[in-house]
Amino acid sequence: MDARTIRIITTGGTFDKHYDALKGELTFRESHLPRILNQSRVTLPIHLDSLCAVDSLVMTEEQREMIVSNAVASVEELVVIIHGTDTMVKTAQLLESSLPEGDNHTFVFTGAMIPYALEDSDAVFNLGCAMTAVQLLSHGVYVTMGGRIYTADNVRKNREKGIFETL
Repeated sequence: MDARTIRIITTGGTFDKHYDALKGELTFRESHLPRILNQSRVTLPIHLDSLCAVDSLVMTEEQREMIVSNAVASVEELVVIIHGTDTMVKTAQLLESSLPEGDNHTFVFTGAMIPYALEDSDAVFNLGCAMTAVQLLSHGVYVTMGGRIYTADNVRKNREKGIFETL
C-alpha cells in the first residue's frame, strides 16, 4: 500500500512558539514543522500549509472559520492540524459541524503544552501520534494529546491538571 499524502495545517499555538530573549516572552516566527519532520526522518508525502501563527486564546472567529474552510477544502483526505491547546476543541467541534454529508476526510488536531523550542516539550511526541493516528482512524474529527485519541465531541482540556480528557 502506498502512503497517501498528509496535509499538515499549522495555525500557531504553543507548539510553534519561540523564546524571544530580548523581549523575555514567547513569540512566533517561522514554523518548527519543517525541522521536526526532517529531524524525525518522516518519509511520508507531506503537504505543509502554514495558515496563521496565532495563540488560540486570541484567535478570532474569522481565523477559526478560515482554518475550517481550508481543512474541508483539502484535496488530501488525511489532515493533521497543529493548533493551540486552549481552543483546539472549539475549532475541532466547529470543523465537525461544518462537514458535508459523506465527507471522506480524517482530521486529527494536536498541539503542545510546552513549545518545541523549549526543553521537555511534548510537541514531537504529539505530532508523531497525530501522524500515525490520521493514517489509521476512520473518517471524522479527532484530537490527540499525550498519547490518547479523542473524538472531537467527547474531549476537553483540563486546565487544572494540564491534560486532555474525555467528557
